[in-house]
Amino acid sequence: MTYVVQAVWTARDGEENAVADVIRRITPLSRQEPGNLVYRAHVSAEDPRRFLIYEEYTDAAAFQAHRASEHFQKHVVGDCLARLASREITVYEPLGP
Repeated sequence: MTYVVQAVWTARDGEENAVADVIRRITPLSRQEPGNLVYRAHVSAEDPRRFLIYEEYTDAAAFQAHRASEHFQKHVVGDCLARLASREITVYEPLGP
């Protein structure tokens, strides 16, 4: 069973390139985390300010470890959050085996 997270970030006007740079920076680092199974980032074809990050972890603890990681704290919390107009996080759990 995996722990799935969908993050939708909308950059403030004029911040979309900086947000994309942060996502590009954290993607390979996030993929190297022990509990990470999938980390994929996308940008909307209709709105370049809107980003979707699809993540799969072995369990909730692995996701919490991701959020506590040095790269997440430095690049996302320390830089990117101030550049966002909105941030939505949705967690999904398996329906069954």
